[in-house]
Amino acid sequence: MNDAQLFALGITLAWLAGIRVYLTVFGLGLAGLLGWLELPAALQLCESPWVLATSGILALVEFSADKIPGVDSGWDLLQTVLRIPAGAFLASAALAGPEGDMSLGWAVAGAGAAFASHAIKSSTRALINTSPEPLSNWAASSTEDVLTLGALGLVFSHPWLALLLVVSVALGLLLGVLWVLRRLLRRQPAPGLNT
Repeated sequence: MNDAQLFALGITLAWLAGIRVYLTVFGLGLAGLLGWLELPAALQLCESPWVLATSGILALVEFSADKIPGVDSGWDLLQTVLRIPAGAFLASAALAGPEGDMSLGWAVAGAGAAFASHAIKSSTRALINTSPEPLSNWAASSTEDVLTLGALGLVFSHPWLALLLVVSVALGLLLGVLWVLRRLLRRQPAPGLNT
C-alpha cells in the first residue's frame, strides 16, 4: 500500500474503533493472519493469538451487550476510555514508518476520528433508548455490526472507498441526530408560558 492508502486505512480503522473497537481489531488481526492484507509492522501485533482471542471474546460480549436497551449506553460510556485510545493507536500504527515509528500527529487524528464516530454512535443510541420497544436497539446495533464488517472488508481492498463510506455514514447520522434534536426542542414549551 502507498502512503495515501495507508492514510485511508488508518483513519477508517480509527473511525470503526469508535463504533466497534473489538470487532475492528479482531477483523484486522484475522485479515493479517490469513494473508488477506499485509499489515504495517506496527499493526502486526493484532495477528497475535492472544490479541485475536481477547478481541474475539470481547467482540462477542459487545455484540450481546449492545442489543439491550440501557445496557448499551452503559457499555458505550465504559468503552469511551478504550475506543478513543485504540483509534489513536490504529491510525498511528497504520501510518508508522518502516521501523515502526509512530507519529503523535497521526495518533491525534485517529483519536479525533474515533471520538467523532463514538460521539455520534453514543448520542444516536441515547436517542433510540427513549423508545420503549427493543426493536430499534436491535436494528441500530445490527446496522453497526454490518457497517463495521462491510467497511473492514472494503478497507482492505479499497481504502479510499471505505473512508468515503464511513464519512458519508457519519455525516448522515449526524444530520439525523440534529434533525431529531431540533424536532424535540420545537415540541418543548417555553418556561412560564404554561397556564
